[in-house]
Amino acid sequence: MKYISSKKKPLPSKVLVSAFSLATGALVSSPSFADDENRVILDTIVLNADANQEPSYYIKSSKNSKITTPLLDAPRSIHIISKQEIDERGSSALQDVLRTTPGITLGSGEGGTPMGDRPFIRGYEASTDILIDGVRDYARGSHDIFNLEAVEISKGPGSVYSGRGSTGGTINLITKKPKDKNESEITTEYQNSGTGQAKYRFTTDNNVLLTENIAFRLNAMLDQGDVARRDQVEVDRWGVSPSITFGLNTPTRLTAGYSYLDFSDTPDMGVPFSNAKNPNRKKPIESMPFNTNFGRPDIDFRNYNSEIFHLNLEHDFNENLKVKFAAKDLKTTQDYFFTRLSFGCAASSGNACATEGAGLSYERNDRSSYRTSHVNNGQLDLQAKFNTGLIKHNVITGIDYSKERIGTKDMTVTGAGKEVVDFYNPTNSRHPNFNIQYGPEKKAGEITNTGLYVFDTISLNNKLDVNLGLRFDDFESTNFKDTVSESMFNYQAGIVYKLAPFGRIYTNYATSSNPSGDNLGQAGGADGVASGNRLGDNIGPEKTRSIEIGTKWEFFNEQLAFNAALFETKKTNARSTDAEGIVAIDGKNRVRGGEMSVSGKINPSWDISAGYTYLDSKLLDGGFVKQADQYIENPDNGNQLKFIAKHSANIWTTYAMNSKLRLGAGATYVGKRFVDDSNDYYLPQHIRYDAFASYQLLPEFGLQFNINNISNERIYDASHVGVFSTVAPGRSFALKGTYRF
Repeated sequence: MKYISSKKKPLPSKVLVSAFSLATGALVSSPSFADDENRVILDTIVLNADANQEPSYYIKSSKNSKITTPLLDAPRSIHIISKQEIDERGSSALQDVLRTTPGITLGSGEGGTPMGDRPFIRGYEASTDILIDGVRDYARGSHDIFNLEAVEISKGPGSVYSGRGSTGGTINLITKKPKDKNESEITTEYQNSGTGQAKYRFTTDNNVLLTENIAFRLNAMLDQGDVARRDQVEVDRWGVSPSITFGLNTPTRLTAGYSYLDFSDTPDMGVPFSNAKNPNRKKPIESMPFNTNFGRPDIDFRNYNSEIFHLNLEHDFNENLKVKFAAKDLKTTQDYFFTRLSFGCAASSGNACATEGAGLSYERNDRSSYRTSHVNNGQLDLQAKFNTGLIKHNVITGIDYSKERIGTKDMTVTGAGKEVVDFYNPTNSRHPNFNIQYGPEKKAGEITNTGLYVFDTISLNNKLDVNLGLRFDDFESTNFKDTVSESMFNYQAGIVYKLAPFGRIYTNYATSSNPSGDNLGQAGGADGVASGNRLGDNIGPEKTRSIEIGTKWEFFNEQLAFNAALFETKKTNARSTDAEGIVAIDGKNRVRGGEMSVSGKINPSWDISAGYTYLDSKLLDGGFVKQADQYIENPDNGNQLKFIAKHSANIWTTYAMNSKLRLGAGATYVGKRFVDDSNDYYLPQHIRYDAFASYQLLPEFGLQFNINNISNERIYDASHVGVFSTVAPGRSFALKGTYRF
């Protein structure tokens, strides 16, 4: 048994990272010819630096080994958010990045549904479809950006790429790797809300070329302080990630790395939302100040840590034949206690519960969880380029294996419990006797999967490419009481027609499968039979297919990308309850929509990243629901799917006024989102404005200033089916200094 006397983990008082720079020189000589009669005319060699070596919002190729073509020639929507854009916007966590990305909305955890990053892509949840360098992070945890090079968002069903799930898409976090140069970067940031909340963040990124073929890289982060405009809501985080590569710039390369991330935060569940006694109020009540903390910050806590060991071995037999092996061991622990907020309409409220006037009270209830996850993954890829007559092939074939284990501990909480509190005077009484005792860790479930796949990009001629992919998965999930085993085939077929040297039109058809138990231990009961935990129902996997047509163009010397797409994603056999009350896969839902995006440089001084997404979601057939003593046809049929914004858009643009000064600004719009299946309650639309300025004081040192959420818009990130709504940070001012050497 374990006793908690403090909700905070001790953190190092100082993070000391040192780096050593090595200097190299190069001698360039060229012959001269004095004898004109014997002059030799050589072919002109023109060297063009790769545009991607310069900071840019437009990244031209994916780090996913299964996508072998440039993004221009990939027959699907892939949105890559670059390190430059992440840094300029002042993001520190994955949620910051996703919050300003069109087509993605956020969900909330609550008890059985763990806290952590919970994105919805094109209308479908993707919390267990977050990958780290192509390996599934099954923890439903949280992710910092200190060790990220980019965030790749692949939209539409993608089981052929990543295995089960991936109904709306996948998020692949690309981590920093050693490179062939000596450079270091240290940043120190101070953030202040203007109302008393302050936060400090320190990062360092050091790359050292030890020899011509060996490089070492070390990243570290410390982030501590208050969330802007939220009283007594704190973050306390640190992380470190060393890695080393042997054989750099040789045919055989071996990279080994380690990463540790630790969160020790005071969480905030926002505001109590729906009120059965006042059903006419459909959105969150806003009669209290933005910064009000309705929870119990003296006892609310969330401790999360992740630890990753990874190994990558690559060998190039020649430019047409390559092999790659990757192995990863990922462990996470999530331990939290937070206050669940709700309008319980306590007797003490009297008529105020209906009028929501003076005397209105709300309830504070306990929610706690202790979960562990442990993922082992291995993947072997073989890439081959060859011709069959006049037809060119670029083939990737491989096998991957993963084993995901979920653990839990029972938590016995004393010194806290249900509290009825005055909504307009939410005093926080102390809880001196609060403590938690933990039981021994228990195995809660296990998922194993073996996948076989093959992809072929077939160039029929200079104008037409065909992209084919097929994957077989041998899947098994068990909670040690019930077991589900499935054999699943998924595929995609895409056609790319090259209208011009830098213009394409494409069409794509892709599928995905969601077997029962695919998110075992990472979903609660709020979604009812739709939950992927349904091991004991003896039903097959949900299946989804998507049709997409689109066009992609590059402009301004290939520095600016424009993409547009129309799509329909349809789940043809969603989990539902039949007329006899038996769980079946007879339900149907779909999302139709379109999107446009532009990313890159309009000219060498002007960068832009902008996008718009339209999502028309609908529950086509929700099966039957129990009413009184009988099952009736689901009255929610025809409604929008919850948590999804029909309209969302963003723009972020910066301009270099001269060699030292850069200015920028942006706006993010998210439309109304329903938070329940009946479409009664919703989160209102919002627009967030941000601004940016940077000045390079010295060649080695620069300053950056950000104002986020300039208008101090009250933004609701998510809601737990209308019970409570989480609130995004308010206006903040941040000053960051960056020293590079």
